[in-house]
Amino acid sequence: MNTSDEGWIHLGRVFAVSLLLLLTPAMWSQVGVPKAPAAEAKPEPPKDTLGRNTPRGTVLGFLNAARKGNGEIAALYLNTPLRGPEAEELARQLAIVLNRRLPARLNELSDTPEGSIPDPLKPDEDLVGTIATSTGDLDIVVERVDRGKAGKVWLFSPKTLQAIPDVFPELNMPTVEKFLPDFLVKRRLANVPLFQWLAIFVGLPFLYLLTGLLDRGISRGIGAFQRNILRNVDVQAQRILPPPLRLLLLALVIGWLISRVGLPLLARQFWSTTALVIAIAACMWLLILANGWGERYLVRRRPDMSGSAAFLRLVRRVMDGLVLFAGLLFTLYHFGINPTAALTGLGVGGIAVALAAQKTLENLIAGISLIADQAVHVGDFLKVGDTLGTVEEVGLRSTRIRTMDRTLVCLPNGQISNMSLETLSVRDKFWFHPVLGLRYETTSLQMRTVTDGLHKLLAGHSSLDPTSVRVRFLRIGPSTLDVELFAYVFAHDWNKFLEIQENLLLRVMEIIEQAGAEIAFPSQTMYLAADSSDRLAGITPKLRGRRGGTQRHDEGNIPH
Repeated sequence: MNTSDEGWIHLGRVFAVSLLLLLTPAMWSQVGVPKAPAAEAKPEPPKDTLGRNTPRGTVLGFLNAARKGNGEIAALYLNTPLRGPEAEELARQLAIVLNRRLPARLNELSDTPEGSIPDPLKPDEDLVGTIATSTGDLDIVVERVDRGKAGKVWLFSPKTLQAIPDVFPELNMPTVEKFLPDFLVKRRLANVPLFQWLAIFVGLPFLYLLTGLLDRGISRGIGAFQRNILRNVDVQAQRILPPPLRLLLLALVIGWLISRVGLPLLARQFWSTTALVIAIAACMWLLILANGWGERYLVRRRPDMSGSAAFLRLVRRVMDGLVLFAGLLFTLYHFGINPTAALTGLGVGGIAVALAAQKTLENLIAGISLIADQAVHVGDFLKVGDTLGTVEEVGLRSTRIRTMDRTLVCLPNGQISNMSLETLSVRDKFWFHPVLGLRYETTSLQMRTVTDGLHKLLAGHSSLDPTSVRVRFLRIGPSTLDVELFAYVFAHDWNKFLEIQENLLLRVMEIIEQAGAEIAFPSQTMYLAADSSDRLAGITPKLRGRRGGTQRHDEGNIPH
């Protein structure tokens, strides 16, 4: 096929893809696509000099020949017994019908010698499009014809050609070229009329500017209504049509103009493709803006949820990437590009990245689990392994803890998820559990007085859980009579608990003193034996005892 045959299609692809890349906020810099393995060599069918080996080549070649006024060449794309002027006239009528009525879907035409094969019962036929006529819908069909040594070529079917003379008189809409100066229609740049270049670089920006003026007018109208009718003097002008909606409006205007202005088929193909790509980019932009709005809304709604901002930011970025990827795949599919090889390459590359970043992914997944389970919050005082401190930040990869020495420890989330995590700041009660050691000289009456007094003290205290109070003479120890105190203290933090515990311990000492008992301290008795010289001298061995003065500290098992 001649390169000029695909001038419009090539221009449409280049412009549409470039426009998509400009309007999309972020795109991947490059995607590595592995080369497909070499298939077994198959004998290629003979090349047709007119490009009739594929349905798309036949349609584009026919339109190009008709546009140049070459009736003899255009007639070679018809499967008709007519010859000479009659065949050329039929070709001219077919070209006009296609240019005026055929839907602009040339990208969907098959570019393979076998065709698209939509109907297994008719493997040698391919549907180009459907045209609405006064007698019903007319299918424009090309069929594959065997020309012997020349090979198989695609030609317009006889059934389609028989209906063209009856459809041709129905065409009464004038084309836009008739209303433009000749130099804008006849002068071409890259095989494209000059007025089309003006429409691209002047018409599109002008239409987009008009959408901005419309947005400003609507905003001012709504603001005036709120100030004058609703008496809201503090209202500020807000943007009603953000840029993505303005792009969608621009795409709708282009589609409407295509249906109202008589343009050639290739020109309609270009502008319909442009409108579609603008709509795709606008939808992608809108979804990305919606993701950002949703993230900000959830963060404002749950500001106390530890790590929610980082997790929602990750979710937003993943969704933005999926939106961009889906838009790119849809665009490639529209242009007839098979993305299977690219997807295969991305799958292999993703496996390689996952294997290379196992630890990072482990920490990431563990961070998501910690945030979802709300196991750790900013401000918690916890103990992780040998680390004791206050949580300052919960990220997706690591958690930062400020220790008692005021150092900052950064622990990977994967390590935290595999360790015993003790959160001390979430205690609803504190354990008051001292064990008192009284002297052996304590009588049973004194012991009963002490235990009764301690029980009344704990049971009547407002900061203690009365259902947990327990005071018992626990055991007769090696050097003391042990009394156990057990109760849970209501306190909002550790300092408050220490204050309550201090008052309780002072009251405990008063009760013991009032009962006449004493708190024991460790004692030691030493026996001295006389040697043989003392016995001979008649010295009587003396028993000497010494009481130890070291006080025993038994604070109980109180967690800090």
